[in-house]
Amino acid sequence: MGDALGVIGGGQLGRYFVLAAQSMGFRVVVLEPDSNSPAGKIAYEHIVAEYDDRSALDRLVTQCSAVTVEFENPPVDSLEYLSQRTIVRPSPKSIAIAQDRRKEKQFCVEHGIAVAPFAVIESSVDIKAATTDEVLPGILKTARLGYDGKGQIRVTDRDALVRAFKELGGAPCVLEKLLPLEDELSIVLARGVDGEMVTYEATRNVHVNGVLDLSTAPINDDELTRNASVVAQQIAAALDYVGVLAVEFFVVGGELLVNELAPRPHNSGHWTLDAAQTSQFEQQVRALVGMPFGDIAMTHPAVAMVNLLGDRWANGEPDLARTAGDASAHVHLYGKSEAKPGRKMGHITVTGSDVESTASHAVTLRDGMTR
Repeated sequence: MGDALGVIGGGQLGRYFVLAAQSMGFRVVVLEPDSNSPAGKIAYEHIVAEYDDRSALDRLVTQCSAVTVEFENPPVDSLEYLSQRTIVRPSPKSIAIAQDRRKEKQFCVEHGIAVAPFAVIESSVDIKAATTDEVLPGILKTARLGYDGKGQIRVTDRDALVRAFKELGGAPCVLEKLLPLEDELSIVLARGVDGEMVTYEATRNVHVNGVLDLSTAPINDDELTRNASVVAQQIAAALDYVGVLAVEFFVVGGELLVNELAPRPHNSGHWTLDAAQTSQFEQQVRALVGMPFGDIAMTHPAVAMVNLLGDRWANGEPDLARTAGDASAHVHLYGKSEAKPGRKMGHITVTGSDVESTASHAVTLRDGMTR
């Protein structure tokens, strides 16, 4: 076993993990099949192989004293194989729950955590058995691999449900009741092997076409954010979780409903890079190696983060120079080789004195970059 740290997955979250670990004096080895991945480009070593390649996993163990993940869908068998020979955080069990909506919903129900009404749909028999009033109209979501609005279809009645299930290839799904959302927010926390937890300010999120568009913090509702933090910490403790965990919430009728768990740093937590004493990625490193957590206090009264999607490259490179003279703005590009519609290419963080004006400034800056 070596002394480097390993990360499975080479996307932008992995890239920030690599940067954080390097700044703390660690070498990082990335396992990722894409030879041109954002994280692989800057790692000490990039093992270009599939996530279930046993020889690649053996190579990772040889060099790494601990391994983490940058996305929720690596093969659990691979993580269990690694965990027999080195430290893996979060645990394969935690990741198995978070990567399958069926297990995720059932976990919440078992622990008394509120979620939207749902039904597991694995066959035409389940469609017939679903109680229409409880889950329709709804959103049919694949149990695995769906993200940023992918693998999801809105359905109004049982006939539409039958069609949608076929369109999704008959893959196992979860049908969630479509509810009138009043708000969306997320909690990002870090939990250590000793049970120590630090919880960032709650973040309000706005999605467009199923993709996160704008995140702002803090949320000026002490009771709501306190309750969300309590639920997120309850989930982390029940999972015996070690690492950075994000919990997404819906607010319906003033009630918090858990939407999804992300067993890794989260897009909505990117503001911590520029507006917190310690970023979510540094906390990920600290959890992995067993170091005490850093201070999570905000460094500015307000912060807003807007995503830069590949659509903004349709007419050429955005005018990123527009932010050059703005001390409140921080542009982050992820090093992706090709811009595609809906693909997250980067983000802009803006700090300010109040949430409303800071969010407006961030959106104006972002929209003004498009040529």
